[in-house]
Amino acid sequence: MTDSFAFESESTNQSMNNDAPVWEGIAIIGMAGRFPGANDLNEFWRNLCAGVNSIVEIPDDQLNLSDSDRAVMASNPNYVKMAATVQDADLFDANFFGVFPKEAQVMDPQHRLFLECAWQALEDGGYDSESYAGAIGVYAGCYMDSYILSSLATHPEFLASLANTFHGGSLQTELGNDKDYLATRVSFKLNLRGPSMTIQTACSSSLVAIAQACQNLQSYQCDMALAGGATIKFPQNRGYLYEE
Repeated sequence: MTDSFAFESESTNQSMNNDAPVWEGIAIIGMAGRFPGANDLNEFWRNLCAGVNSIVEIPDDQLNLSDSDRAVMASNPNYVKMAATVQDADLFDANFFGVFPKEAQVMDPQHRLFLECAWQALEDGGYDSESYAGAIGVYAGCYMDSYILSSLATHPEFLASLANTFHGGSLQTELGNDKDYLATRVSFKLNLRGPSMTIQTACSSSLVAIAQACQNLQSYQCDMALAGGATIKFPQNRGYLYEE
């Protein structure tokens, strides 16, 4: 699941001395999101109204399992072959965002989808970040990077490259996979000049990011704010072991 909200502060000059703005409220001017069974907010809303269950059963031939997981599934009837998958999570328009193909390959899909949703939220609000003169802040959080473990680490070339640069730090891999760069990458790619904060508070990260964005709008640290989060576990086509 990936979502992003664009907020804008509303102020007036009706203060006692008429020289300082008085904060009135915060307007949600744009939204975007990708969810299991819904590629946009309209589809997500229709699913909610219709009571659609977006947790689906994964056919045996599509299960992405390690050898150990496969052994568990074969011997344990409590292995549940259900998952909530985000469609086309592996796709990304690298050229549109000025990302080199090799850089995109090693980038956590959570980062890629959040970048797309951030751009879509601004578009939904009718703002062009390149021409907007005000300060737009970014506040975001994401789940741990399972992509690097389940996908990248299975490629010998990537492991060799990572091992050769480990002591000095593989900057390309670090920028694309570390949680710390989720918000700052969006700010850099979309030319946003407000505060840029990655928020990590476990399951409440998105909500705390929104709260932080509102506080910064109220304290005039930015004129507009993007806030949200991303959680996608890889590989997506795998179930779980039910235990009590």
